[in-house]
Amino acid sequence: MDNLPRLLGSPRRAHLVLADGTVFRGFALGAPAFCEGEVVFNTSMTGYQEMLTDPSYNGQILVLTTSHVGQTGVNGPDAESGRVWVRALIVQDLDGAPSSWRAEEGLEAWLAERGVTVGWGFDTRAIVRHVRTHGAIPGVLAADGSDPEVTAERARSATGTEGLDLAREVACREAFHWTEGPWPGFGTGPADGPLVRVVDFGVKRSILRRLVAEGFRVEVVPPDSDPELLLEPGVVGIVLSNGPGDPAAVSGARELVSAVVGRKPILGICLGHQILGLALGGRTVKLPFGHHGGNHPVRELATGRVLVTAQNHNYAVEEASLPREIELTHINLTDGTVEGLALPRLHIESVQFHPEAAPGPNDAAGLFRRFRERCAGEPRSTA
Repeated sequence: MDNLPRLLGSPRRAHLVLADGTVFRGFALGAPAFCEGEVVFNTSMTGYQEMLTDPSYNGQILVLTTSHVGQTGVNGPDAESGRVWVRALIVQDLDGAPSSWRAEEGLEAWLAERGVTVGWGFDTRAIVRHVRTHGAIPGVLAADGSDPEVTAERARSATGTEGLDLAREVACREAFHWTEGPWPGFGTGPADGPLVRVVDFGVKRSILRRLVAEGFRVEVVPPDSDPELLLEPGVVGIVLSNGPGDPAAVSGARELVSAVVGRKPILGICLGHQILGLALGGRTVKLPFGHHGGNHPVRELATGRVLVTAQNHNYAVEEASLPREIELTHINLTDGTVEGLALPRLHIESVQFHPEAAPGPNDAAGLFRRFRERCAGEPRSTA
């Protein structure tokens, strides 16, 4: 254990055991515990705090492919929710001494305060190659000194995300208003702006900030809300948010969306897009290892433009299952999966990627402007 990076705590030997018996070895800091979850990887080079606090990672062990993690520390404004949602974090190299002027705290200390285990010194390239070959797979990160053979027994019974309603674990229980804008100094949202209601399946704060930037008053409501709440006079549009897990397992979500389709303009994002696809008569399927990163190329079919997008999901809407009247708007240029759909006569649009891009590029930010135009009854923009 010579030449260790600058860390605050005492590192312990750890191992990651997958459900198929594969073992990876490294060290760990933070909570000395078993961490069970579906192992996925993200290829983004920055934005680890946004990922760790993204509710879409509920139920998963996150592996980062970038070599060095921790240099920028953490700060309040970059959090996408009020807590860390990943079951555990695994990196190649962890830096406990941040150097960014924005840092309020180091990543290691921040995770330790929240009882989150971080594995470091792992061969993350080998983990990624295994997941790409065999698909997203459940596993256990053992950081308590237990024998790998004991861990393997537990790993064999570890569960993935199939059939689990993970959105209910992350969604709000009571409605609340959001007024914060997308950058410091923006101020609060307009007190008299048009009202949109966001159905919370695990919404990221950056989505809410983007809606405020478009001039909306924003109210976030639980996923078990009465459809009539979304249809009240004065509500100009409905947003179906991102979130974790299997869209087909989110109790009552398909029925809720079916009850409001065609009655208000709708924007679906990520899990919200998948649930909308189900409500419109389609099916969803689990991808081998999902899309997680900030460099996914997506073609916008109406213009031919290629958008570089941020993505975080393991499920997709199956194109062949969609009714004929559904318009396919975006496709993934890597694997051809559905990345967007629309039903113009009902003022519906949804995308699989994350247009708020936190972290990630801003190529798709125009989606929020188009939603504002639909809510105002303006002609559809192609920008």
